[in-house]
Amino acid sequence: MKKSLLTLICLVVAISAAQAQLFPSIKFGVKGALGFSSLTSEGKVFNSDTKTGYQLGLWGRVGVAGFHVQPEAYYANKKIGFKTETENGDATFKSFDVPVLLGTKIGIGPVGFRIQAGPVFSFAQDGKVSLSSAVDWDKYKKTSTGVIGGIGADISKLTIDLRYEHGLSDLNESPDYNQKIRMWTIGLGFAIL
Repeated sequence: MKKSLLTLICLVVAISAAQAQLFPSIKFGVKGALGFSSLTSEGKVFNSDTKTGYQLGLWGRVGVAGFHVQPEAYYANKKIGFKTETENGDATFKSFDVPVLLGTKIGIGPVGFRIQAGPVFSFAQDGKVSLSSAVDWDKYKKTSTGVIGGIGADISKLTIDLRYEHGLSDLNESPDYNQKIRMWTIGLGFAIL
């Protein structure tokens, strides 16, 4: 009897594990985030201060056997404050960002904690610098890449994220500067599906 019960339990666990691998979980939702950006610069233009911007967009998640891929698409408004030798000002970088995050989720039922990381691709939309004498806006690139990573929590359909984005590519085409975005974000999302 004990062997039969043990065999039945093993069979149920094996079937559950096989179904988890054969049938991926799929989620889709909306998100918003506050971003706290700074611009590192090895050139002589910026001494950057952190300013608050925002992100608005969509996310999706496909998970199989405890791991998931989470592509996102959002509009980002990244702000920085800067100082030159003679003036202070603000700069705004507006972009369409597409991160592709890989991660895992630990939890039971409707509550789970996530760890995620991956590349982010940014496509510049527009931008402005309050001091036109400080920089030549036309020299800023239209695309950039970075890496993003962080932690998150899912509580039923609500998602909460804390992430750090580290720019990999130089934003300015000028050989005199090496400018890269650094940003912390705190996001809130809702799963529609």
